[in-house]
Amino acid sequence: MIRISREEFEEAVDDALDSLPEEIARVIAQANVAILVEEEPDAHADGTELLGLYVGIPLDQRSVFAGYAEPDRILIFRGPLQRMARSREHLVEQIAVTVLHELGHLFGLSDRRLHELGWG
Repeated sequence: MIRISREEFEEAVDDALDSLPEEIARVIAQANVAILVEEEPDAHADGTELLGLYVGIPLDQRSVFAGYAEPDRILIFRGPLQRMARSREHLVEQIAVTVLHELGHLFGLSDRRLHELGWG
C-alpha cells in the first residue's frame, strides 16, 4: 500500500484534469459536475473495490426540457487507489486513469469502451 497525503492526492486529481485538452476541459466546466475525493466507497455488492464512481446524467442523455438538476458527481476513492498501488508513480498513474474513466462516463462511454481505450 502506498500512502500519500490528501493534499498530494488531490493535486494528482487536479493534474489529471489539467492534462485534458482545452476543449474537453471547457465542456466539463460547463457540465455542472463536481469532482470530489472521498476516502472510501460504500460496500460494493460483488465485493470489488470501486476506485471511482460517476453519479449523474451523461451529457449525451441530457435534455433542455429536464429542468433543474443537481450537479453530477465524480467520486475518486483515495483508500482503494492507495491500496492497489505498487509505487507512488503507479498511484499517480492510476488516479489519472480513474479520473479519465469517470469523465468518460460523463460523456456517455460504457465501461467496455473505456477498457478498450485503456482507461479501465
